[in-house]
Amino acid sequence: MPRAAEPSPEQPVSRAVVLDAHLGTPRPVERIEIREIRLLAGHAAGLHVHNGPVVGNIVAGSVIYQIDGQPAARLEAGDVFYEPEGARIARFDATEEGATFLGYFPLTAAQVPEISLPQD
Repeated sequence: MPRAAEPSPEQPVSRAVVLDAHLGTPRPVERIEIREIRLLAGHAAGLHVHNGPVVGNIVAGSVIYQIDGQPAARLEAGDVFYEPEGARIARFDATEEGATFLGYFPLTAAQVPEISLPQD
């Protein structure tokens, strides 16, 4: 993942794009709900789908993250992720150290973040 360069007296501020999530269909985003979510060590979240896009970052610990049909990746503190609306998230499994992450939910005026657990 790209990181910002070390700041210096000559360049006291540095920036790097770490995630550029394209949310798909344009939507009138009225608010962004941010949730702190903690996973018990070894907990497997299981196959799930969100009713809107979710972006997030791992604060502590690590997870194995996988969108259905794509390779799995280990995400650790400082890493970011994007779950597209309607995508089947095959894995978001805490490792042996557990995990804490922040999930950012862009929402329309009356929308409530929902998660469904497909059985297939």
